[in-house]
Amino acid sequence: MKRDTTYHFVGIKGSGMSALALILHEEGYKVQGSDVAKYFFTQQALDINNIPIFEFNADNITEGLTIIAGNAFPDTHEEIVRANELGLEVIRYHDFIGNKIVNHTSVAVTGSHGKTTTTGLLSHVVSNIQDTSYLIGDGTGHGVADADYFVLEACEYRRHFLAYKADYAIITNVDFDHPDYYKSIEDVAEAFDTFALQTRKRVIACGDDVLLRDLKSEIPVTYYGLEDGNDVQARNIKKNTKGSFFDAYIHDEFYHTFFIPSYGDHNIQNALSVIAFGYHEELDAEQVAENLASFKGVKRRFSEKEISGTVIIDDYAHHPAEITATIDAARQKYPDREVVAVFQPHTFSRTVALLSEFAESLDLADTVYVCEIFTSAREQAGEVTIEDLHAKIKNAEEILNIDDVSPLLAHQGDVVVFMGAGDIQKYEQAFQQILMDQEKTTH
Repeated sequence: MKRDTTYHFVGIKGSGMSALALILHEEGYKVQGSDVAKYFFTQQALDINNIPIFEFNADNITEGLTIIAGNAFPDTHEEIVRANELGLEVIRYHDFIGNKIVNHTSVAVTGSHGKTTTTGLLSHVVSNIQDTSYLIGDGTGHGVADADYFVLEACEYRRHFLAYKADYAIITNVDFDHPDYYKSIEDVAEAFDTFALQTRKRVIACGDDVLLRDLKSEIPVTYYGLEDGNDVQARNIKKNTKGSFFDAYIHDEFYHTFFIPSYGDHNIQNALSVIAFGYHEELDAEQVAENLASFKGVKRRFSEKEISGTVIIDDYAHHPAEITATIDAARQKYPDREVVAVFQPHTFSRTVALLSEFAESLDLADTVYVCEIFTSAREQAGEVTIEDLHAKIKNAEEILNIDDVSPLLAHQGDVVVFMGAGDIQKYEQAFQQILMDQEKTTH
């Protein structure tokens, strides 16, 4: 039966907003939203589900709507102003979720890196065992009206995740990021401490992360990782081009053998967090193993295709730690090929704060191309330039121009990894087009 409330999303194409819209739609509510006209990949599922999307306009706001406002839009936005004039309820995205999860056993997945993949992995495993609603930061959302579990990605930016008081918290790592907001690594760590302190039941944290070993918590903490001293540890790890095999030990006792069809140590750590949660919730270990083995990944995280013998990987990596992990994964899967990094920095503040770290991580590739810094709507252009980063990279080729990506043709048959959180896909699509045009002319 359809529910009476009609929700209007201001900024429905945002990754979290589109996921929440899908959840409410699947739970039987009427859902609509507004955004800019430009197409975003997050709207594909909204279009498939016939959820109406309008261009921003105050006239979209009418009597009887409940407004969910995206965090990127100030109270002065025309639609929010109109909603307030009409006396409608206006709820910020993170506050709405914070209220919603109290009706379920909730699991909030956070961390400076890896939270989207880990949320996707946990959602896949748990939803195939129990009724589960989930919200993933790649725009994926699924709603079950009376779900046992609610799994959500919790973003630390501007401390938005403090709106969530979840039963479980999974914390993948703590690193210095979002320098436009956080002042220091200590400031970041303090935010994660606060998040852990308001978690209700248990924290599951990566014990390989030195900062997480100092996490403040008044509830039990289960540590997972590859190193000795973790409560949940991967041992007897075997990696090949198909993925990674390992034995999970819990409190030094053998628990189960697992296989994941993904690459790099970071993905083993992500899997261990899911195994730890399953253990504490008494989920069947064999079912957990089956679902870990069938996980296909999330959008824009090591997404692969092959054109004319050239492997193209699309990844959201926009921090040095993420670049390192992505290149490590590419080398595991393609040990006999050259790895070419094509990187677009995201925000001037992050680029200048981590300039040397970016250069070091990119130099793990055999060859590096960089693209102009992506300008975020949340900051002005800074003093740092792409030339500053380019000069620090030992393996750098030229700065890539969107109007001519033909230099990448020198790497046919290699693994070309496009990384960034801006519009790096433009460069990727241009390269794909050249390869496909070549294919046509040779057949």
